[in-house]
Amino acid sequence: MKLSAAQEAILLSMTKGDTLKSHRHLDGVKVYQLHRLDGSIAAAHRSTVEALSKRGLIGSNHKFPVAAYWLTEQGQTAIAELAQDDRA
Repeated sequence: MKLSAAQEAILLSMTKGDTLKSHRHLDGVKVYQLHRLDGSIAAAHRSTVEALSKRGLIGSNHKFPVAAYWLTEQGQTAIAELAQDDRA
């Protein structure tokens, strides 16, 4: 499975324990962020998150105002394949 560098980075971050969240503001603005274990926060691009979701690699609880994302079984498989490709 071919993933962009940004998609790979998000999936790898999530496997390390970082949490991907979308924050929706009352005016409708939606911001995607990776909440890292060290307490820092990194921005994630909407298009990257949407692509991962459309491919079935991540799922969401669709909560308001903050939704959390997780790796699906397909996402976990994609990460395992990436790890194998890196070892080859």
